Amino acid sequence: MVTIAEFGAVDLRVGRIVDVQDLTAARKPMYQTKIDLGELGVKNIAMGLKAYYTKEELMNKLVIVVCNLDPKNVAGFVSEGMVLAAQDGDRVSLVTPDKDLAPGSKVA
Repeated sequence: MVTIAEFGAVDLRVGRIVDVQDLTAARKPMYQTKIDLGELGVKNIAMGLKAYYTKEELMNKLVIVVCNLDPKNVAGFVSEGMVLAAQDGDRVSLVTPDKDLAPGSKVA
């Protein structure tokens, strides 16, 4: 269990994927992306969704990003956040806003 205060410490924002490339050095199929987070700038984020989404499906997509994670080195690529996705068995779906919101909009 987490408290409301602990959950409130997680900075969730709407981001727009503006670049998608293969992360060829990764052991499993991954993308390296650039995600526009408005006032927070553009962040580099690794995504393990290559088996579920094409580059074309991801480009310009609005997604929900955890923005205040410690950076992590993924196969030589520094990932500066995490994109949220849901999984049901072998099906995976990105968590996305249902309206067109500005990059950087806070998720509350």
